Amino acid sequence: MPKTTEIKNKLILGENLDILKTIKNEGIDLIYIDPPFFSNRNYEVIFGDEAEIRSFEDRWEGGVNVYVEWMKERVTELYRVLKPTGSFYLHCDWHASHHLRVMLDEVFGAKHFQNEIIWAYRTGGATQKRWSRKHDNIYFYTKTDNYTFNPQKEKSYMGVDYNTGNKNVVLYDDKDGLGKYTLVNAKDWWEIGMMATSSKERLGYPTQKPEALLEKIIKASSNKGNIVLDSFCGCGTSLAVAQKLNRHWVGIDISPTAIKLVERRLNTLGARKDTYITINTPTTEEDLKAFKPFEFQNWVIDELQAKHSRTTG
Repeated sequence: MPKTTEIKNKLILGENLDILKTIKNEGIDLIYIDPPFFSNRNYEVIFGDEAEIRSFEDRWEGGVNVYVEWMKERVTELYRVLKPTGSFYLHCDWHASHHLRVMLDEVFGAKHFQNEIIWAYRTGGATQKRWSRKHDNIYFYTKTDNYTFNPQKEKSYMGVDYNTGNKNVVLYDDKDGLGKYTLVNAKDWWEIGMMATSSKERLGYPTQKPEALLEKIIKASSNKGNIVLDSFCGCGTSLAVAQKLNRHWVGIDISPTAIKLVERRLNTLGARKDTYITINTPTTEEDLKAFKPFEFQNWVIDELQAKHSRTTG
């Protein structure tokens, strides 16, 4: 095992608030978090082998104020570890977005709010009672006015009128069937599809986000060699994209099952075990006793290199 000082890529098992308190001040370039939403739902996580291997809870006794205070403790620590030139993105939805926006203004200062990004997607399910809810909110804040931002380009279609009257405008060939287009700086709403059932990215994690979403954020708000932190890393989409884009990364999650999943995902990308380190994996009987039943079950099955049995109805 190489010295930990030589490894910038760290995957850490544990309660993120406790771990964040051990990270030095102002050492992180970009933070993206996709924390549990205030949706009061239970999820069943079905992975590729179609076995139920963990329960994913998103419930908050005491209401939204308890949830926001829980979040504020962690955001305060994230603010502390962020570099003065760093950027912060928080991913949420309509359940508590307005409460979280007020909290973020308190921690970062309203003047450092940069964008509310709307991620629009198409999924099944509709209602006859209201407009269908088909977007998430991503709040973008910075610590100061001096921060990294690399504008990302997107296609702006010209319709049938190709005579712009401006010789500086470059029209690109119509290769996608939607008309000729120019490339312009990306706007604050993104239509990026959810992963299809057949997608190679799909891991069965209930809140998994597409890599294309994280790619836009990481390319825009960091440079090669920068450090990206995700303190709710889940199945590791942010870490996988950071790895592909030659960024360093730190991922934290409280679930041993999630940590194992991220390890497998990184290994599939070709990340050698000597280029990252996993911290706080169980080493004693007491460590294992602290696991929730489904986490212990998953640990045993993984250690035995066995497979989960298919669920039966």
